[in-house]
Amino acid sequence: MPSPTVRRFSEPRSGEVARTRRRDRFLCDAMLGHLARWLRAAGYDTELAPPRAGDRTLLDSARREGRILLTCDRTIPGDGGRVRHLPMAELSELARILREDLGIDWLRAPFSRCLLDNAELEQVADPATAGIPAPARHLPGPFTRCPRCGRLFWPGSHVRRMRERLASWYRGTRKAARRPS
Repeated sequence: MPSPTVRRFSEPRSGEVARTRRRDRFLCDAMLGHLARWLRAAGYDTELAPPRAGDRTLLDSARREGRILLTCDRTIPGDGGRVRHLPMAELSELARILREDLGIDWLRAPFSRCLLDNAELEQVADPATAGIPAPARHLPGPFTRCPRCGRLFWPGSHVRRMRERLASWYRGTRKAARRPS
């Protein structure tokens, strides 16, 4: 149970279904680690497969956990809608494909998940006692913590740039999408 200074950060937006639907959960193969981080940045429950996971392991994990497997590996067979083959392409192109084909909302719940381990972030009530650095405490927030790895997050300039990129993918423009991933 979270401490009294912490509350859940990733509450559903108005009109959003609180229950996670199967199509909203993903498993990215190791070749798509950069995409997994951006799906997490958008608020999607996205696991990243270990580097040498075999095809059967990936398919079994996706089925067992109710996830869609995202892969560039054409040797992995389709499995009743649980596998989405993606081309080897730039991140902005992958974002477009996922928006158009799977209805990914790149502004679904930005920065509500840990980019590194996928856990739902918790908002901290007091940035000073949470360990947020003094220079960052003047920022408007939110200030969050990963309950799994303990990392702290705050809205620095990198968050602004990432939010711009997510917004460009949401709108279907390429303006901010040309920066390296």
